Amino acid sequence: MPTDRVDSSPLWSPDAERVKATNLAQFVTAARAHGYVSPTGGAAVDYSSLYAWSVARPEQFWPAVWRFCGVVADTRPDGSQWEEVVRGVERMAPPDPAAGPRWFLGARLNFAENLLRYRDDHPALVGRSERGRGRTLTYAELSAEVTDIAAALHTSGVRAGDRVAGFMPNIPETVIAMLATASLGAVWSSCSPDFGVKGVVDRFGQIEPKVLFSADGYRYAGKEIDSLSRVREIVREVRSIRRVVVVPQLGETPGEFESWGAFRERGTGREPRLRGSSVPGSPLPVPVERFAFDHPLYVMYSSGTTGLPKCMVHGAGGTLLQHLKELVLHTDLRREDRIFFFTTCGWMMWNWLVSSLAVGATIVLYDGAPFAPDHDSLWRMAEEERLTVFGTSAKYLAMAEKLGVEPHSHDLGALRAILATGSPLAPPSFDYVYRHVKRDVQLSSISGGTDIISCFALGNPAGAVWRGELQCRGLGMAVEVFDESGRSAHGEPGELVCTKPFPSMPVAFWNDPDGSKYRGAYFETYPGVWRHGDWAELTDHDGVIITGRSDATLNPGGVRIGTAEIYRQVEQLPEVIESLVIGQDVVTDGALDVRIVLFVRLAPNESLTDALRDRIRRQIREGASPFHVPKVIVQVTDIPRTISGKITELAVRDVVHGRPVKNTDALANPEALELFRGMKELE
Repeated sequence: MPTDRVDSSPLWSPDAERVKATNLAQFVTAARAHGYVSPTGGAAVDYSSLYAWSVARPEQFWPAVWRFCGVVADTRPDGSQWEEVVRGVERMAPPDPAAGPRWFLGARLNFAENLLRYRDDHPALVGRSERGRGRTLTYAELSAEVTDIAAALHTSGVRAGDRVAGFMPNIPETVIAMLATASLGAVWSSCSPDFGVKGVVDRFGQIEPKVLFSADGYRYAGKEIDSLSRVREIVREVRSIRRVVVVPQLGETPGEFESWGAFRERGTGREPRLRGSSVPGSPLPVPVERFAFDHPLYVMYSSGTTGLPKCMVHGAGGTLLQHLKELVLHTDLRREDRIFFFTTCGWMMWNWLVSSLAVGATIVLYDGAPFAPDHDSLWRMAEEERLTVFGTSAKYLAMAEKLGVEPHSHDLGALRAILATGSPLAPPSFDYVYRHVKRDVQLSSISGGTDIISCFALGNPAGAVWRGELQCRGLGMAVEVFDESGRSAHGEPGELVCTKPFPSMPVAFWNDPDGSKYRGAYFETYPGVWRHGDWAELTDHDGVIITGRSDATLNPGGVRIGTAEIYRQVEQLPEVIESLVIGQDVVTDGALDVRIVLFVRLAPNESLTDALRDRIRRQIREGASPFHVPKVIVQVTDIPRTISGKITELAVRDVVHGRPVKNTDALANPEALELFRGMKELE
């Protein structure tokens, strides 16, 4: 059985010609004109020195990204696009959020204009479902439909700063509605349609949208699921909603709602109705107004498992610039690429994926179950659509291996990169990709969060892939790992932090005028330093290992353990479908201690025998350490997870300890918590 650390040689490295052709290599050449001094010549990319420069000189690095990626913005009389790159860069968490840090002061841009800079017959969106290919749009068609929907929103009273919400599946109309909203300077916020009514009301009720977009339903795992019964309840609860626009997916739109087609018709006579400052040369066929760099674009939400979800407001400029950096430099995305990410519209990876339009690439949207109608349906889609970038969750790759999926049986000749996120990608999943998917592929495990609508650690197309590691820290992100005394550590686990500001920090939290919620979320542990809540380690290769959430870190006998270290071992066993681990408070020899309790969901027809318990413990002891071995192992039939698909260790821990779970509506399957009730005296 392979161990967690096999690093005598990388699993994959790009050859010199591939490195030379990367966007990153071209950026190095361009960056030399903007302050970067490369220790190497030619096409070589010294990522370590590039990263050090990007963190030390943000006033040089971020403008270099702006220019290289061609951000569309106003030009000032002196020919510049901003007055000042950053103000208050020394203030990571000021008492007054308005005091800084502020980026690209004086810059004015429109997010939708940047994503619709192309208006030609190149494919923009390809809609896919369990039934195969659906609606497709070229860039010209996408621009025209965005224009109509934007005009219809304007005639409905939507103005800059107003909120528009989506209760939508992952279909082209969702992208169109978001772009139309952004083009007006309004604020977009979305929940996926598998949310319950209270989960939606807890989110949209705080931000008070004027317009709600919804599909009448969606299909998942071969079933048709109605959305309109929940929409009726949502509208009753969220009184700010003036208009509901319904995209028909299952049938005709009921008369009480306005159909997508009828709403679009409102915008076809757009010129007399839609007002805005005309921008010469704008790619949009309607007048477009440009807004300040930090003008609100998205409201994103925390999971809400400990109370009402936090509403994080992300600015248009910071989101755009950060996404362009990650897509162009770290993912090596180009116009000819075809990119896919398995996501719902309630996960930040949807927002990240849609920004690929700014590169002019083709986005493949998938709405449905990942293993329907059969286990390798997504890989068949990758073959049919000639995907070059395939994004998914770490859990999907682990499950595909358990199900015996052999993706290499498909023609994946176009596939250049596989991205995985959502949870740490276990070393065995690295092995699975290189043995059973494709040998010559860049496997990038990436990690960030809704809080930053981007990544702290991700891929390096000019660098090697090492088993179990995220390739690198993101350019411009001053990521460190702090030990228990708050000092920077290398080669040992600790808290993942960011010590300097970056453009995609939230511009604010909703209804947080003094910034206290914002500061409390990230800066209470280390004043002036962003604590992200991940337990991580920096490696000898300057990569990153994420071992779980630090608030769920186990501490048996005073030894801190990341939960992912246990999952990596347990889920290698074929009998185990998935697992969840918590620390249970116990009293040992009169002193309070923590013991590890492991819950396992087993494959059909498997049961937790003493022999299997012994195998699990042996696997953990040999693959991790004796400290990681659970004292108690319990079989369960389901494991609770958030609506974004992440297992919820803290909620289970509360239930096992007899404490209430504050917001079960944040869970996709709250009934699973009942399986853990009454387990306080586990033996």
